[in-house]
Amino acid sequence: EIFRGSIKSYKSLPQLLYHIQWKFRDELRPRFGVMRCKEFLMKDAYSFDLSDTEATKSYNKMFFAYLQTFKRLGLKAIPMAADTGPIGGDLSHEFVILAETGESKIYSDRRIFDVDISKHNSEDNSIKELRKKFDAFYAVTDDKFKKEDFEKKVKKEHQLVTRGIEVGHIFYFGDKYSKPLKCSVDLQDGKKVDVKMGSYGIGISRLVGAIIESKFNNNIMKWPDSVAPFEVAIIPSLQKNDKSNFVKAEKIYNLLVKNKIDVLFDDTDEHLSAKFKKFDLIGIPYQIILGSKFTNDKFEFKEINAKVETLFLDEIKKKLLNKRNLN
Repeated sequence: EIFRGSIKSYKSLPQLLYHIQWKFRDELRPRFGVMRCKEFLMKDAYSFDLSDTEATKSYNKMFFAYLQTFKRLGLKAIPMAADTGPIGGDLSHEFVILAETGESKIYSDRRIFDVDISKHNSEDNSIKELRKKFDAFYAVTDDKFKKEDFEKKVKKEHQLVTRGIEVGHIFYFGDKYSKPLKCSVDLQDGKKVDVKMGSYGIGISRLVGAIIESKFNNNIMKWPDSVAPFEVAIIPSLQKNDKSNFVKAEKIYNLLVKNKIDVLFDDTDEHLSAKFKKFDLIGIPYQIILGSKFTNDKFEFKEINAKVETLFLDEIKKKLLNKRNLN
């Protein structure tokens, strides 16, 4: 209705309308933490085009944009042919990341995970080529799975049956909705044409749980740099009768804040080992540690799941700023 009331001419196409908003669903069995809730944050987008050819271009652009988005989030999301379900249409892809706790069962040729998207750009021909690479490998969610097809198209050594988490879903449904709702535009010759539509969704709040599930291992969690709530944590060993570590930690905190680095300062009096355990779970990617091994000039600097380095404060600052620029 928004489109119908505001767009009248073919000259205004293509159009892409989107919003990011809270949704509410009468979920019978809310479960899996924030993965399936009665309330969730959603990005919805709809494309409007004159023809199936142009609409397919819009679909392909969003297909590529989704892959790029998930890559930037530190996720390896694989597009899988999916059933269109009640939404309808004849083209649909789910973007799924591997996770043992995933709701969806997936059947795939494991070679699909080797497809490199970095060699492609947003040009139509490049995306077509990328689509062909993905489409060459069998990869479906359980609602489209057929045992005969799977065994026929995928050699046994390449067969992968596992679970995954859906992080995005795109649909192409042509004029299924525009036609009955009289959502049309005027052509140059005065005739009207029903616009062709696509729909594209990402569950934003669901991504929080999905990232945790994919990055959590052996009681250690590491947020990807691009979405970490803080860039670095300062973890000092604090003694009740000795404020020297607190003063040093506070100076480091103020210096990093001055350089616009998001930092969390743990000023609790917990034992250092308890702080390490806590921050391994919180998942802030980098840590500055003021324990027994630091000197007046050098501090322990650690990236989660990596070796500890002893660095000058300026070196730490440069490392953090360089990491940010890479992301």
